[in-house]
Amino acid sequence: MEKPIERYWEIRLDKLKSALEANNFTVYRAENAEAAGRILLETVLRETGAKTVSWGGSLTAAGTGVHDVLRNRSELDVIDAFEKGITLEESLNRRRRAFSADLYLTGTNAVTETGQLVNLDRTGNRVAALTFGPRHVVVFVGRNKLVGDLEDAFFRIKNYAAPVNAMRLDAKTPCVTISHCDDCRGPERLCNSWVITEKSFPKGRIKIVLINQELGF
Repeated sequence: MEKPIERYWEIRLDKLKSALEANNFTVYRAENAEAAGRILLETVLRETGAKTVSWGGSLTAAGTGVHDVLRNRSELDVIDAFEKGITLEESLNRRRRAFSADLYLTGTNAVTETGQLVNLDRTGNRVAALTFGPRHVVVFVGRNKLVGDLEDAFFRIKNYAAPVNAMRLDAKTPCVTISHCDDCRGPERLCNSWVITEKSFPKGRIKIVLINQELGF
């Protein structure tokens, strides 16, 4: 068989798409980050009629390149909580405003084979918006986020995603030096709020863009 790795991921992502759709998520497929960005800009914006847009701190979403494009769309009201130069207070205010956005963009820490999204958050704005608030949510998911079950998801997040994110942020947490979760209690702890999204309610509110590429962590 030619291109066995490509075939492997095609099968796994096809199964995942079916599982997510059975859980009332709307699902799109993209071969790479650029294609995922086009789905948002050319399809989702049109279908939702979104006028206000915001996003959480997701490297996967950022990797699609849509943030800069959205900032330059004069017809959109962009609530950018991560704009360079703003104060922490202003950033938090914008994160609160994002709950009333028409469209919210984010990623996920893990997705199970049965179609559950699993996330661990520091401030809580990302998982809060995923749960309730914005009219529509788009979750960009790289194929590296796919795990078997909830136990695998918890392990991946605590022993890979969270430590790597702490390293990225230069956090003063034990996981930066030991590379796995130590259940720390310090002021810079990143792991505060767990959310498991079993299904989308209302149906189709949460839209998943499955990307056949490793993105984020």
